Amino acid sequence: MTRQALTAETVLDAALTRFAARGYHGTALSEIAAALDVRTPSLYNHMRSKHDLLLTIVERTVHGVLDDFHAAVDGRTDPLERLHHAVLVYAHRHATHRREALVVNRDTSSLEEPHRTTMQDLRREHEHALRAIITDGVRQGRFDVGSPALASFAIREMCVSTARWFSDDGPLTAEQVAREYTEFALTIVGVGRYASS
Repeated sequence: MTRQALTAETVLDAALTRFAARGYHGTALSEIAAALDVRTPSLYNHMRSKHDLLLTIVERTVHGVLDDFHAAVDGRTDPLERLHHAVLVYAHRHATHRREALVVNRDTSSLEEPHRTTMQDLRREHEHALRAIITDGVRQGRFDVGSPALASFAIREMCVSTARWFSDDGPLTAEQVAREYTEFALTIVGVGRYASS
């Protein structure tokens, strides 16, 4: 069996797998090196530090979530349509990027400043944008929910949980789970099923 070429991406991928399984603080660089069948000093040709690996994972993931969100909702004006598409991509991402989701949701607080605050602010940007859609829907009479903040929290937590239980070998595909969760989200805000065009 030929050993995989050692690159910045292979080091990052190995770190991602181990951070997801054991946590950032529970993973030693020597374990990442062992997974790649190299000595630990060899890693430094492709990374600056273990913290740098975590920062790269969190940055890519948080920006990916925001990019998904804007691609899904920008140009749409109807709150119901915006919420449908926002939840669809968020749930799907957590089913298809499970390692990243586990690391970001557990280990962002391990980042050093100012990176921790920057990443937390970007995560809140997504949180507030989703809440704003629900608030707008309530204002327009499209949604019937007493607390947009609580509804937003429930929807996000539901989607985030997918990373903990979803399996590619399970009875449902990532697309099916995302669509079901989207319907659950619409029930949370007090509307029926979404008839997509």
